[in-house]
Amino acid sequence: MNEKILVLDIDGTLTTSSKNISPDTKKGLHMIQERGHIIVLASGRPTPGMLKYAEELELNKYGGYLLSYNGACIINCKTGDIVFQKVLPSFVIPGLYRFAKEHQCGLITYCGDYVVSGTGIDEYIELEARINGMPVREVDDFVDFVSFEICKCLMTAPPEKAAQYEKMLQEKFADTLSVYRSEPYFIEIMPKNIDKGTSLDRMLETVGLKKENAICCGDGYNDISMIAYAGVGVAMANARDEVKAVADYITKSNDEDGLVEVIDKFMQ
Repeated sequence: MNEKILVLDIDGTLTTSSKNISPDTKKGLHMIQERGHIIVLASGRPTPGMLKYAEELELNKYGGYLLSYNGACIINCKTGDIVFQKVLPSFVIPGLYRFAKEHQCGLITYCGDYVVSGTGIDEYIELEARINGMPVREVDDFVDFVSFEICKCLMTAPPEKAAQYEKMLQEKFADTLSVYRSEPYFIEIMPKNIDKGTSLDRMLETVGLKKENAICCGDGYNDISMIAYAGVGVAMANARDEVKAVADYITKSNDEDGLVEVIDKFMQ
């Protein structure tokens, strides 16, 4: 069998607008795993925010993987082992906090099963917490509190401002961080050279597959790297135009079982 690996973003790709996996999509994903293909969930979400979908798809049974924090952490679902992890250098935290305060951005990270905010709670932080099913903990001194290793920070701002801040942060931290948006209002702040594409490349080495075997599906800015990297890069119909521009194929939207179309076309 020509074993393939199906790599799926979660929000706007795997899930519908109501954040659920549709019955037909779930059925198709179970079917391809029964045939011996591998599913990888690749998301900007923290690991706890991905687990319910991993459980629904039984990735522990079939040997799937999670690429959380945009690929800063790779987990083998069957063994529970962390295959790869890269954390933010601690010395950047004060600078990120100063930037957030100066520009009145939201700034969060993650600790265990909750979101840590050092700048209050705006509507975008509320959304991030709700999406992941994680409560928000506000702290008085973000820099002092974050004394543990973290894989990612997230800044939030209205879309028109977030686009400006994204460029400013990219210039300011060019030597130490990867900065890009996942949504118009979410600025992902990752360790240098971390994105879904580079982490997928690392993961494929561990399972002995080549990128030609990978079919990557997504809709957001942070999916561009893996869609461009894949043997077959797929953009959802609801994807950003920039995502569609690098895709080999555009499928139906996340609310129209676009992944079922991908399975039927590329995984028969």
